[in-house]
Amino acid sequence: MNLYALFDAAFVQAGSAPALLCPAAEDVSYAKLRTMTARMAGGLMSLGIGPGDRVLVQAPKTAEAVALYLACLKTGAVYAPLNTAYTPSEVAHFLADAEPSLFVCLPDCEAESNVPRLTLDAAGTGTLADLAAETPPVAATRHRAVDDTAALIYTSGTTGRAKGAMLSHGNLAANARALCDAWGWRPDDVLLHALPIFHVHGLFVALHCAFLTGTPQIFLPRFEAAAVLRELPRATVMMGVPTFYTRLLQSAAFDAAASAHMRLFISGSAPLAAQTFAAFEQRTGQRILERYGMSETAMLTSNPVDGERVAGSVGYPLPGVEVRIADADGRALPAGEIGSIEVRGANVFRGYWRQPEKTAEAFRSDGFFVTGDLGEMDGRGRLAIVGRSKDLVISGGYNVYPKEVEAWLDAMPGVEESAVFGVPHADFGEAVVAALVAPAPIDVAAVDAFLRDKLARYKQPKQVLRVAELPRNAMGKVQKAQLREAYRQLFATPAVAKGRGTERHDAICLADNPQEQPR
Repeated sequence: MNLYALFDAAFVQAGSAPALLCPAAEDVSYAKLRTMTARMAGGLMSLGIGPGDRVLVQAPKTAEAVALYLACLKTGAVYAPLNTAYTPSEVAHFLADAEPSLFVCLPDCEAESNVPRLTLDAAGTGTLADLAAETPPVAATRHRAVDDTAALIYTSGTTGRAKGAMLSHGNLAANARALCDAWGWRPDDVLLHALPIFHVHGLFVALHCAFLTGTPQIFLPRFEAAAVLRELPRATVMMGVPTFYTRLLQSAAFDAAASAHMRLFISGSAPLAAQTFAAFEQRTGQRILERYGMSETAMLTSNPVDGERVAGSVGYPLPGVEVRIADADGRALPAGEIGSIEVRGANVFRGYWRQPEKTAEAFRSDGFFVTGDLGEMDGRGRLAIVGRSKDLVISGGYNVYPKEVEAWLDAMPGVEESAVFGVPHADFGEAVVAALVAPAPIDVAAVDAFLRDKLARYKQPKQVLRVAELPRNAMGKVQKAQLREAYRQLFATPAVAKGRGTERHDAICLADNPQEQPR
């Protein structure tokens, strides 16, 4: 049960049909992709990489990077993608934790490690590509069991360092089949792919739907509104984060005529604002389909293709997925009550890499995974997410974990203590905000300068607030709910924003630079 074997059957049937339509590079047919994958697999095996060995990858979005992912599946290696915006100090943690047999990165990567490394650049060239070109292709696909790990996806909690979610060949196959079924994937569908491929959304959702059906993808290196508008006339399906759609709506050229050829617009990775949903429908006559998933489970629910798509709802459980709303003890709650979103199914991950305690904490005794999100379900089984039990911030489709940012801010000269939280933002979904206790003023520029080589840009605060003290309860715990409520209009009211701090407008998020993970 190797996931690649499922894809390969579709690839063989597709033959010379296009797999990756690359506006800025040479198109890749399914036949060519098979050959590229076989050569990449040969390169990996020549290095002694085999079943269970981790391959850590921090490389740009190219056809060669896709072939590397497929080659890892084919040889039974474990693919571990990293956000290309991670700094060397962040990458060091993943190198130490994953203990990979190979690290694939850009030629100028500065991360220090004794792990063997090969390079792959934005043009698809480098020492990895050279090795693949010089190595005989491998025809055979290694046998894998359903529960064998296919990918290691790093996802942080609100405390501690990132932990790796182990997704099996069976997990990913079950999810791909469920999505193709739920979204009515057609033989004539053409996917517009502008997402990054180090992220569950772009890697497992987008690529897998097309690969399982042998259909083409318009393969853009990143999201740019102008490029997407140029390619829409030859696409039928687009997947994006909410920021994609807010940016498209900012363009006067995006209207009903521009999207007339589209069958489906899908949104995920962060909550879609009701106003964006409404504005999109008014402009195009189409309703965005919102779905819900996470790194540990891939996709869980989706609004229907045929049926009512409700703003603020993430729809119904996918085929083969059980979803319940539960109380603190795991008891199911009736429709209309808010509680913990818990899930079970063939798509749910095997556990956290080398963290059995964290794995045990995440599952109920009956096998349900506790997502950490809060939601409610109506009488028809439609799910709405109402909040998170943790302080996770999702900005531009990426998870930002306050504890990690606070650790650096607390180490900044002039800062006595900090609290990082998220507030609503029309473009990013949520904006990262830092409240600092400091004897002298500290602005966003100073924080940017301090964090520049320590954290990816999307994690850095878009606004800095200087406060006399942080709100605490009787036990001394910082009350972030109070901060979120006090500043929830920070980006809605210019006068408030101007009076409280300095907004940073050049924050890099998924829409600006998809070389940046979550959901």
